[in-house]
Amino acid sequence: MKGFARKDLLFSLCGLNCGLCTMRLGGHCPGCGGGAGNQSCAIARCSLEHGGVEYCWRCGEFPCGRYAGIDAYDSFITHQNRMADMEKARRIGPAAYQAEQREKQGILRFLLENCNDGRRKGFFALAVNLLELEGLRSAVEQLAAEPGERSSKEKAAHAAALLQALAGQRGVELKLRKKPGTCKS
Repeated sequence: MKGFARKDLLFSLCGLNCGLCTMRLGGHCPGCGGGAGNQSCAIARCSLEHGGVEYCWRCGEFPCGRYAGIDAYDSFITHQNRMADMEKARRIGPAAYQAEQREKQGILRFLLENCNDGRRKGFFALAVNLLELEGLRSAVEQLAAEPGERSSKEKAAHAAALLQALAGQRGVELKLRKKPGTCKS
């Protein structure tokens, strides 16, 4: 979108953790305001119409009608915690939130480089998005300390089981929630 650019490419206007998105990781999206790519976002246009606010929560009209039911369903990235993540970023400040996101990116990078059997990218991105940093740190420490004789398939299954157990302890379901009627046959 002409005239739209942002400095924070880890956290979108609307609360998506772009730095943990599989589309971004795959090079298919530059992130909110990051250059060429999906720049036709209605929320980006709205930001321009409201003085170029960096984050929606800084707009005097937030939360507006665009946010009705925003956490109800997911697309290729989890939308589940958008409102909570925006509230956290507002409370601790964008710089502190970005620092957490950079650490989560490092955890995701570790999982993808050391525990991925080629089929877990989406699952690991979802887990890192939804789980708290403290639990993720613990899981990665455990995975890093284990002997390296396992196959990639065994490492992936073990990492997934650790993350599922952590999610279960926290009452988090590690699954994208699709809108009814959007399932592919």
